Amino acid sequence: MGNPSSASQEPQAASSSDCPTTAESDERSPPYTSSVMRFLEGVGISNPIPENYSSEDFYSDLLCNHLKVDTVRRGHVTCFTTVKPTITNSFGGLHGGAVAAIAERVATATARTVVGEDKDMFLGELAMSYLSSATIDAELIVEGSVVRSGRNLTVIVVEFRMRKTGKLVYYSRATFYNSPLIAKL
Repeated sequence: MGNPSSASQEPQAASSSDCPTTAESDERSPPYTSSVMRFLEGVGISNPIPENYSSEDFYSDLLCNHLKVDTVRRGHVTCFTTVKPTITNSFGGLHGGAVAAIAERVATATARTVVGEDKDMFLGELAMSYLSSATIDAELIVEGSVVRSGRNLTVIVVEFRMRKTGKLVYYSRATFYNSPLIAKL
């Protein structure tokens, strides 16, 4: 047995479990590989990430550009959003991840209206119900309301409704755990 760190000049035979190299991938690829690659290219997976999208908190900037605050009062936050192509899925509807991210933002803002700054909050649960779809250019009303707020727990409901019809399209429930701030060393 040779030293594993020493380089061998002989080519080694690849086992069937090894991943194929780029040159070999065309020869041994399954028949559906080209279809999967076309799909991924169609949804933009193969595109490089633009430089201005690689900031540390880009996702927050992306969502904030789509979310407009209407009212904020104790236990209630209302926002508006318009479905734009940047946050849609391949079917032209609001992407589920964007719905969840917006729900988390609105739930956090709503919880902060009743939980003091002297307490730290963390999201323990976020449940989503995707009841219908909101297509491109649809305007949505996003309403967050406190269901229960106690010493250690805050429960928020976030509803997404179509602005024109009032139809409920997405529903979310968030549970936050509250704890006193721990002094930083």
